[in-house]
Amino acid sequence: MTTPLRLIAQYEPPEQAAMPIEPRAVVGFGCTEAPRGICWHRYVFDDEGMIRDARIVPPTSQNQPSMEADLAAAATPLIDEPDDVIRDRCERSIRNYDPCISCSAHFLKLSVERT
Repeated sequence: MTTPLRLIAQYEPPEQAAMPIEPRAVVGFGCTEAPRGICWHRYVFDDEGMIRDARIVPPTSQNQPSMEADLAAAATPLIDEPDDVIRDRCERSIRNYDPCISCSAHFLKLSVERT
């Protein structure tokens, strides 16, 4: 703990917090790596530097087809089990792809129709 405290005590903020920019029409794009996959993003700026269009493709949307297939594979053999057992297995399947989704969205509302 002494090293972080020493670093904080020695920190000197820069005179200028950000680089000055001249607004102009431009398209910017990039990607960032996260534990659950790559996040792609693209932004269109106008002459005043205002965002006019933005597209963000998070890992969850890229993984969704596989998530749905794995959910079906995980749930189908459990059809005769209680709903809580099925819900637990499905939630674990989703967390394999996206560990954050279950807490951030309380995502799984399960209803089982048995015929």
